[in-house]
Amino acid sequence: MALPTAKLGRTGLQASRLGYGAMEMRGPQAWGRPIGDDEARTVLNTVLDLGVNLIDTSPDYGDAEEHIGRWISHRRDEFLLAGKCGCPLAADGDPRTVPPHVYTRANVRACAEQSLRRMRTDHLDILMVHMSPSVAVMQAEDTIAEMLALQDEGAIRFTGMSGNLPHLPEHIAIGAFDVFLLPYSALDRSHEELISAAAAAGAGTIAHGSIARPLMAPPEAMPEPARRPLADRHARLAAANLDDLADGASTMELLLRFILTHQDLHSLIVGSAQVAHVRANVAAAQKGPLPMDVYDALRDRLSMYEFRVGTRP
Repeated sequence: MALPTAKLGRTGLQASRLGYGAMEMRGPQAWGRPIGDDEARTVLNTVLDLGVNLIDTSPDYGDAEEHIGRWISHRRDEFLLAGKCGCPLAADGDPRTVPPHVYTRANVRACAEQSLRRMRTDHLDILMVHMSPSVAVMQAEDTIAEMLALQDEGAIRFTGMSGNLPHLPEHIAIGAFDVFLLPYSALDRSHEELISAAAAAGAGTIAHGSIARPLMAPPEAMPEPARRPLADRHARLAAANLDDLADGASTMELLLRFILTHQDLHSLIVGSAQVAHVRANVAAAQKGPLPMDVYDALRDRLSMYEFRVGTRP
């Protein structure tokens, strides 16, 4: 069974409704787990073999771009490539320390050119501004003007924003971005209406953070400020007891199909460095949206639990 596709708004690009997030290819230098060449090659080629045709990456993702260039650049006509700009290209000291993002024209171009070299391609299908700066910051730095210059040169096909609150509404309002990548999951629906707003403006919409974050129990060693929201989400999911709604399916499948049920969402990206996970994600996406009674019950059950327990201050 083929993966369903959707048109990414006014771009006209046909994207698989399940995309692949390459952050899991980042390696230990960027706080990821070690991943060998054979493992990376197998996972990336499996992604394409299973019909996933949207790959999202960033200069921030350690070794990810190098792996994409080394192992699947010869299959470039089989997938859409979404990259990022504004990212720091070098860090002093600990390579896992991420300096502030910079949105100058020079850095936008440097990010794009480095990504093209690393991924052994002559164009990015989408170049997204990373980390959701304000419109005022981008105007001061001529960020969008440089993206349009890259578009005129053929280095990128469409512009995008990897955005979130509080700046996302103004990102949509200015009409400069063809695609939006935004956080959305069954346990964090804070951007739910903004997906519809972006789609209504003619943009493509892609979700991230949909599966792993709700499922992940926070490590005990994680600092408390970072651990707390993960712990709250994990506790909510466990207490909601969704087994009767899953009808024998995994919680992962239920959460993934919940996202696909949003009528204005065109695709979602899920990352993994394990072939088994990639296959499971594809199998879930092939089933499409949830039945509306299951979707409504899952949404209401999680909302009721959130209302009952609240979140810790």
